[in-house]
Amino acid sequence: MNTKIFILMFLFNIFAPSEINNEPVEINLKKYLGKWYEIARYDSWFEKDMDQTQAFYSLNEDGTVRVENSGYDVTKGKWKTSVGKAKFRGAKDIGELKVSFFGPFYGDYTILALDSEYTYSLVSGGTTDYLWILSRDITIPDETRFEYLAIADDLGYDTNKLVWVEHDEY
Repeated sequence: MNTKIFILMFLFNIFAPSEINNEPVEINLKKYLGKWYEIARYDSWFEKDMDQTQAFYSLNEDGTVRVENSGYDVTKGKWKTSVGKAKFRGAKDIGELKVSFFGPFYGDYTILALDSEYTYSLVSGGTTDYLWILSRDITIPDETRFEYLAIADDLGYDTNKLVWVEHDEY
């Protein structure tokens, strides 16, 4: 084997995000659409220093989902909004989508848990580097919080890394 290829493969395996076996739940897209507040998340470059983060999902004419994420950047003192689109990876009743905010580049959006009323959702990005707890309200009951933390722990997520989002007025 070529030494350069071996070194590249070795480095990729060291620095690549950890893949996990996230089993998506069944969903009814029409019930999932609408406004969701981010309750907790793993911090990432695209949400750094943001509070009052929320997502609004609506249906595009072509059947894809319009994704509008917004939040208040506390260091810059202003609101930021990003608009993208999501597509199902397979069946339209399975919570496994791919989302793009940057042209042809897509990231995973896997719904790991969802209550029967479509009020609370646990979402991953396909690796152990991305995790969100979402709610239709700015709070979540402790029982649901502990349930979703237990699910995430069982799947290999470090729930101590979660950032709990503030939803105060600025």
